[in-house]
Amino acid sequence: MMRELADNIMDIAQNSISAGAKLTQVLVRIDHKANLITLQFTDDGCGMSAEMVSSVTEPFTTTRKTRKVGLGLPLLQQTAMMTGGDLSIESEVGKGTQVTATFGLDHIDRPPLGDVSGAWFSLVVMNPDTDFLFEYDYDGNVFTFDTRMIRETVAPLPLNAPEISDWIRECIYQ
Repeated sequence: MMRELADNIMDIAQNSISAGAKLTQVLVRIDHKANLITLQFTDDGCGMSAEMVSSVTEPFTTTRKTRKVGLGLPLLQQTAMMTGGDLSIESEVGKGTQVTATFGLDHIDRPPLGDVSGAWFSLVVMNPDTDFLFEYDYDGNVFTFDTRMIRETVAPLPLNAPEISDWIRECIYQ
């Protein structure tokens, strides 16, 4: 189990980038009425076959050629299930993947949410050529951050240019 759900956000979003995603969407939803935290990742990467989807939550399953270890999705699934939640994966080769994890909000075994803003900021500055759509929904109050809009405004500067990344940090941490 990872120490914070923000660590899972970093890990699964990096999987999307490794799968060739040009756009990675990350939703964090906190719903007190339903007593749930939902993390949802949607990408336009290479996608997975049905066979891979069925085995990807088994420890050590990976598509990587460099390291033959893949624990991100199995750990996310284990954490979700320990809190009364679940994990679902939908994917189509050539179209992309959607991973949805739910967690019991008030479950004693749920890790803290952690520094979600820091995870989002790190993803943007470490991957300046990837677009991200971040959405944080707290009981229906929604904050949205879309790098495509920022990219249009600041072009030709990259998103990790110091003056741009400082502004992005301020915006995300508001």
